[in-house]
Amino acid sequence: ACYFIHKKFKMKKTILLVFLVSAIGFAQKPIFGTAKINAATVYSNSTEISQNVAIMLPKGNSEIVIKNVSSYLNESSMQIGAPANVTVLSVQFTTDYIAEYDIDESNPNKKKVRDSIVWIQKEIQKIGIQKVSNTKTIELLDKNQQVSGVNSGLNMVDLMKMVDYYGLKRTEISNTIIALDEKEKKLSKQLTSLNDKLQINTKNEDKTSNGKLILQVMNEVAGNTDFELSYLSYGATWQPFYELRATSITDPMQLMYKAKVTQNTGIDWKKVKLTLSSGNPNQNNQAPSVNPWFLQTQNTLFSPAPIPEANEDKLEAVVVESYGAARSKKALASSVSNYTSINENQLNITFDIAIPYDILSNGKSHSVALKELKIPASFRYYAVPKTEKEAFLLADIVDYSKYNLLTGEANIIFEGMYVGKTQINTSQTTDTLSLSMGRDKKISINREKVADKSGTKFLSSKKEQTFTYDITVRNNKKESVALLLKDQYPLSTDKEIEIELIESDKAKVNTETGILSWELNLKPNETKKIRISYKLKYPKDKVFVNL
Repeated sequence: ACYFIHKKFKMKKTILLVFLVSAIGFAQKPIFGTAKINAATVYSNSTEISQNVAIMLPKGNSEIVIKNVSSYLNESSMQIGAPANVTVLSVQFTTDYIAEYDIDESNPNKKKVRDSIVWIQKEIQKIGIQKVSNTKTIELLDKNQQVSGVNSGLNMVDLMKMVDYYGLKRTEISNTIIALDEKEKKLSKQLTSLNDKLQINTKNEDKTSNGKLILQVMNEVAGNTDFELSYLSYGATWQPFYELRATSITDPMQLMYKAKVTQNTGIDWKKVKLTLSSGNPNQNNQAPSVNPWFLQTQNTLFSPAPIPEANEDKLEAVVVESYGAARSKKALASSVSNYTSINENQLNITFDIAIPYDILSNGKSHSVALKELKIPASFRYYAVPKTEKEAFLLADIVDYSKYNLLTGEANIIFEGMYVGKTQINTSQTTDTLSLSMGRDKKISINREKVADKSGTKFLSSKKEQTFTYDITVRNNKKESVALLLKDQYPLSTDKEIEIELIESDKAKVNTETGILSWELNLKPNETKKIRISYKLKYPKDKVFVNL
């Protein structure tokens, strides 16, 4: 691992490469400082953290312990900025400084607690000695009381005196032991409290991080010294998500660009300037090389080459995850856009946010508002009644790349109602982005089998089946709508199975996929009916599992 260390003096900067070396022993106690985080650039799988710390340095050599550094610091990315009069001799990162070095005990409150702990421990030891002594005395009394009036040579009067003495003395010692037990319990309780207090104080010192930087420095002039830290840390991520709002199919669509930021770096971010980047600093940046291409015969291969998948026009209904209609939250003020600048370069997109944010190191997701955009969109309806007997509203955005959208999930609010979620996929190759805006229940669709036009016939060794369906579409809206309707008929690669499309009702037929398409224009309260019919002829012994 290595660190980059640069010195600052007015406008002049130099960069030196210092290899990680073992800590140099210094006679004086280490000087502690707590780093403050200023800015964080969050990537998809890491973050670049910028911190600063001011430390009062004496002249000469010193050991500095900088606390509040991320526990998941990437050591090879570490950069340290120091004034020109300070030479950084070595840098070491650790998460176990207490085990490697002596703790700074100059804190008077901590010293007072430790002194009290030592005193109580001694008192508990004294009580233990007294308890053992009294217990042994009782054992001695119990042994000596085993006498009888006949064999002891004692008369009755002396025997009674001895019994009285034994009873009084044993009671006295037993009460003393009870008192010692009570005192020991109280002292043990105080000791536990003091140990907890000491532990809490220690935690308060390093409550934001287990990571620390240990610097060996040489200073030419005594005084307050500013250090700047910059490094990559794991444990922080961000994901884009959106809020799509459409008041009607004639108005532009409102898109709120947001981000879910999660960080578990070991340090809390307080009033931090955030920058979100689509780049990946951990990605391999080595340009690929081209090597000679030697052909191999099949016998020399361990396994045959994979067969590429066919590019089929699959019939799929656009299904939106719906949780029922619910009132959406109030839209964020459009002024949010004034605090975010979007920068696009050849490698990534960055979002610089001027508003400082507080994000705790707890692994919880924090919502960050980025931009609010008004995007022109053309709306159309889409339905596949064979799969879903409802129409879906699609919004087509032309030349969507100019909005710097990233792939992510979106909440849909249509006509003031939350209707579900959709996915924005910007990795497609077309220049038009189609977004599913959810189901529109004001367009009624029904697909039913026509019984008298369907049936089964047996022709010697073959079986003939006819399927006929009527699709009814009604527009219950107050405005006209354009609807793309799709259905299908089956296909077969078996020559013994004959399939004939009997009726398609002026559909656009794709004979390679068996998909039928209709472009319908429905006026308000207009109803249209479409009929499709196809026939299958195949051997009687054939059984279909998906007919």
